[in-house]
Amino acid sequence: MPARTHAAPFSADLSASVAVFLIALPLSLGIALATGAPLQAGLVAAAVGGIVAGRLGGAPLQVSGPAAGLTVVTAELIQRYGWRTTCAITVLAGFAQLGLALLRTARSALMVSPAIVHGMLAGIGVTIALAQLHIVLGGSPQSSAIDNALGLPGQLADPHPAALAVSALTLAVFLGWPRLPGRAGQRLRKVPAALAAVGTATAAATLAGLTLPRVDLPSWRSHALPEMPEGPVLGLIAAVLTITLVGSVESLLSAVATDKLIASERATGDRPPRADLDRELRGQGAANIVSGALGGLPITGVAVRSVANVKSGAVSRRSTMLHGLWLVLAAGLLVPVLDLIPLAALAALVMAVGVQMVNITHMRNVTRHREFVVYLTTTAGVVLFGVLEGVGLGIAVAVGLALHRLARTRVTHEVRGEVHHLRIRGQLTFLAVPRLSRELGRIPTDAAVVMELDGSFMDHAAYEALKDWQDSQVAHGGRVEVTGRPGAKPGSGRARGAHPCCRPWTPWQNHCDHRSAPAEPVRGGGRLASGIGVFQRETAPHVRGELERLAREGQRPTQLFLTCADSRLVTSMITASGPGDLFTVRNVGNLVPLPGEEVTDESVAAAIEYAVDVLRVDSITVCGHSGCGAMQALLDSAPGAPATPLRRWLRHGLPSLERMSSRHQPWARISGRLPADAVEQLCLTNVVQQLEHLRAHESVARRLAEGTLELHGMYFHVGEAQAYLLTEGDGFFDDHVFDRVHPDAVPAAPAAVGAPGAMGSDQDGPFGTRRSALEETRA
Repeated sequence: MPARTHAAPFSADLSASVAVFLIALPLSLGIALATGAPLQAGLVAAAVGGIVAGRLGGAPLQVSGPAAGLTVVTAELIQRYGWRTTCAITVLAGFAQLGLALLRTARSALMVSPAIVHGMLAGIGVTIALAQLHIVLGGSPQSSAIDNALGLPGQLADPHPAALAVSALTLAVFLGWPRLPGRAGQRLRKVPAALAAVGTATAAATLAGLTLPRVDLPSWRSHALPEMPEGPVLGLIAAVLTITLVGSVESLLSAVATDKLIASERATGDRPPRADLDRELRGQGAANIVSGALGGLPITGVAVRSVANVKSGAVSRRSTMLHGLWLVLAAGLLVPVLDLIPLAALAALVMAVGVQMVNITHMRNVTRHREFVVYLTTTAGVVLFGVLEGVGLGIAVAVGLALHRLARTRVTHEVRGEVHHLRIRGQLTFLAVPRLSRELGRIPTDAAVVMELDGSFMDHAAYEALKDWQDSQVAHGGRVEVTGRPGAKPGSGRARGAHPCCRPWTPWQNHCDHRSAPAEPVRGGGRLASGIGVFQRETAPHVRGELERLAREGQRPTQLFLTCADSRLVTSMITASGPGDLFTVRNVGNLVPLPGEEVTDESVAAAIEYAVDVLRVDSITVCGHSGCGAMQALLDSAPGAPATPLRRWLRHGLPSLERMSSRHQPWARISGRLPADAVEQLCLTNVVQQLEHLRAHESVARRLAEGTLELHGMYFHVGEAQAYLLTEGDGFFDDHVFDRVHPDAVPAAPAAVGAPGAMGSDQDGPFGTRRSALEETRA
């Protein structure tokens, strides 16, 4: 058994390493070509990134190597200082990364605005695409993006037919490979698109006998190693900082993205440890030191290869290290094959990667967050001036935009009937006090005022202005009600007069008796409209991206959550779940009718079938709660009462009554105490009984037999705000116990109720006398 346990992860890592190797090989050569470095430098960096960064890094499944994000920077350094000095700069950048890791600054690198990072990558992508387009057309790139853009008309007027044909074939295969249809296409798609594109173009050029420049890997004996840096000291320091900044940020963002991909693709038990960003930065620094010392390109975490590694089933850092080993073997054994690759094929591949770096999704995201001007400025700065200058411009614009938003305050004033409504949007600083004072001065001193504060910050000057006006207004017989988002009260972080329990649900407050009467009655759907408005203003911007993804990909919930329709039970709140997590069914009494008994309503059975057979949920939870009105109605039901819709529905709860009154069934109770009363006893028993009803449904029984579905019981005590999960006793005579869920611990998966008909003790329970009454009621 142990041998089999270790063999499975190794085989998964082995197959994943081969897939990543096949992607890394052509891309490493292409990136070396794009930078103007010796082609071997790309192979050296890819091998070192796999072995050194893979072994020492903090993100087990992240793959490191030469990346497109550093292409422009490296090309500029090679043109300015030469290749051997660039290798020395790479070594120094590695030491700088080690220093940053020792200072534990990895998390600080993530505070750079995503608009700046995406803009930087887009600018690099544009620069790469413009340069490689010249090689695709059979020419040579210029030293800058502007020169490449200006030289394109002349290059387009005189293209090289052979290079253009090979490049077009490479692009067609690269872009069309993931879309191959049918079963044959599914098998072919196991070969990476980059390898398929370069391999097809190489084979076609060789068979056609085309004359065009090809890869020329010189002997490793003549491989260039670093030399002592030569050049202006300030220029060399700037070069080291640029490699350090760009490489570190790209590596850390890639590590975070890899963690997110793993979390979305794998169950909790199948995930490797989360990325240790400081350790990852140490690994990147060590890899850059080794790569530079061996004459390789700068190294960073590569998102494309990391995604391939995760999706290929890698389970540990062995896959990354093995892919580095395959690259070492390829560099020594496959030189004759690599020398057949046309440079135009590699250029077309890198050009496609550069174009893909200008990501439409990133543009939409930054536009949604009103940061497109930062994105555009950074992109333009990188293309026109260089990476470091472009990032500096982006940071300057981002800071200016933040200051503008901080200082911008909008005040609107309208009168509805006899009530003055004042809405203040934005941050309240001393800069807004003059305008705010003017608006407040227009309100009569004895008027009723509703002030809505829509901001998260208020400085002392604004607080004093509002406080003085409010005190004066109240002293002259006026009324002031301050409402709005959490953080509304001047200087304290919540609306004036609002009790702390109201903070998450300020527009409603139906649950709260601490608020004073509103200055104006709320009519019709006022509270609903107000609540929707708060959602659109405060919550929608944060969840819109996730909802767009769910709308695009469809729902994939992991759990069917069946609970009561009671308004005090907020499922997303008590489970800390979000959109797409739970497939929720609510009804009066959290009842599951037995198959064949849904005479008038089959909605519950339909929901169960859809969740189990279509959505393929992993588990079903039945959640009851304290003070359930349905259970109270069952206890209070009298024989011969009129058959109303509610009573007809509650007949599905009669088996719970029978179970509770039976002396031959295990008791359901809360760990550490007896149920408070008969209603709580029935609420607990009902959860156990409805789990047995679930087992009677054909789809549920089938999945349980397959071992692909779990049933859980849950009880939520409303007054305690405490959840309890059902566990199963060790024997037939044990009670069904609901264990308290502690906030600082993750409990083991709760078990469902035992097999139907399990025998219990004959002893009286805490409500033995009540059992007799229940038996009389049923009779």
